[in-house]
Amino acid sequence: MSAGTRPSSFSGAAVGWAAFAGIMLMVWGVFDVMQGIVALANNEFFVITEDYIFEFNLTTWGWVHIIGGIVLIASGAGIFSGNVAARTVGVIVAGLAIIWNFAWLPYYPIWSIIAIAIGVAVIWALTVHGRDVSYDSA
Repeated sequence: MSAGTRPSSFSGAAVGWAAFAGIMLMVWGVFDVMQGIVALANNEFFVITEDYIFEFNLTTWGWVHIIGGIVLIASGAGIFSGNVAARTVGVIVAGLAIIWNFAWLPYYPIWSIIAIAIGVAVIWALTVHGRDVSYDSA
C-alpha cells in the first residue's frame, strides 16, 4: 500500500476515535495547565486528605500539572499529523497522566477519576484507531 492510500478497512468511526483522542489530549492539557496555575496561585484552594502516601506540596503539583498539560497539548496536536511517533508519545503521555491523576486523587477526586477514564479512552483510541486519522477523506 502506498503512502496516502486508504486501507480497505478504513472507517469514519475509526477516524472519529483517533480525532477524539487528539482533541481530548489537548483539552485535558488545557485543564491541567489551569489546575497547575490554581495550585501555584492559591495554596488554600485544594483540600488535602490527611495521611495520603503521595502527599506533595501544592507548588510541586502545580508544576507537574503545568508541564504535563503542555506536553498533553503538544501530543494531542501531533496526533493530527498521523505520525506514528506522535501516537506513541500520545499513549505514553496519557499513561503518565493517568498515573499523576491517580496520585492527585486526594486533592481533586472527581476530576481525577474523570481524567483517568479519559486517559484510558485515549490510549484505546490511539492504539486501535490512531493510524486512521492521517487518511484523507477523498
